[in-house]
Amino acid sequence: MARSMNTRVLIIDDQPLFTMGLTALLVKYNKYNIVGIAANSQDALLAAEKEKPRLVIMEIHLGRENAMDLILELKNINPEAAILVLSSNDERFYSERVLRLGARGYIMKNAPANTVMDAVTTILDGKVYLSENERDRIFQAMTGGGSRSAKDWTISLQKLSDRELQVFSLIGKGYGTIEIASRFNISTKTIDSHKEHIKLKLHCNTSQELRQLAIEWTNQMG
Repeated sequence: MARSMNTRVLIIDDQPLFTMGLTALLVKYNKYNIVGIAANSQDALLAAEKEKPRLVIMEIHLGRENAMDLILELKNINPEAAILVLSSNDERFYSERVLRLGARGYIMKNAPANTVMDAVTTILDGKVYLSENERDRIFQAMTGGGSRSAKDWTISLQKLSDRELQVFSLIGKGYGTIEIASRFNISTKTIDSHKEHIKLKLHCNTSQELRQLAIEWTNQMG
């Protein structure tokens, strides 16, 4: 789909300095009109409903809020919006998930400015954007190629659902059952059920083993 010369853009990120830099980068090209900047899901949905952006550039973790579910809600508001996830989270664990939710691309925040703009151009042209490394990884996984280390997090965590991965991540950050339930506005019983499923999928015999594994993963992710 051809791009207009005044593409309406919504930026969703809770880091003001980052959004200022991204805004400056986009405005420099004289093709993009920043119609909204939101730091949380509620404000993002209000802006999306009001402004109907053609392009959404978003982080999937907004402070204490996991915003992966926001992708679905944004697509419900405007199915034609092109969503690019620009995140500090490792693409190996999230890129395929956000694409399944309706995003059109994933790029990490440490990418150079010209690469970010390549990603923007690609998804506005109706294509999918992933880094070369991530495309190669997915291809290797599909074809059974490549080597597997003793601690292959990518393969292990692919077993988890999106919600289970969110819970696993919070466990690794030290959150307890009550805190996790509060963040997702669901019951502690549901969180306990998620934990049991995670233990089964990751071959953890006890809650302590699960906690240690989650901490190890969190530390590796930096």
